[in-house]
Amino acid sequence: QVQLVESGGGLVQPGGSLRLSCAASGRMFGINDMEWYRQAPGKQRELVAVVTIGSRTNYADSVKGRFTVSRDNAKNTVSLQMNSLKPEDTAVYYCHVQGIAYSADGRPRSFDAWGQGTQVTVSS
Repeated sequence: QVQLVESGGGLVQPGGSLRLSCAASGRMFGINDMEWYRQAPGKQRELVAVVTIGSRTNYADSVKGRFTVSRDNAKNTVSLQMNSLKPEDTAVYYCHVQGIAYSADGRPRSFDAWGQGTQVTVSS
């Protein structure tokens, strides 16, 4: 079973920065794309950033130029550096990872895991 643990959320003033991290644990064979989503109150969950297995990145238009996603394949971690934060960035942020992991019977099986969510609040 693969588990994702997020860290790094908090309260920051407009224009400030935060760095989110997500660590995957378990008997993994390989990880595909690693993603960050966010969900603001009363809104649908939206994709914020993606980093592929080859470290190509893609971003929502609303965060381009301000957020940077990166991954460490050796440590099975994905990070999101958020700069020039705005009040509209306030949301719960979730990491999402898909890949192949070894199940209890030792067989490789696909997995689709979500982090527990971390609150980011941008306010003066």
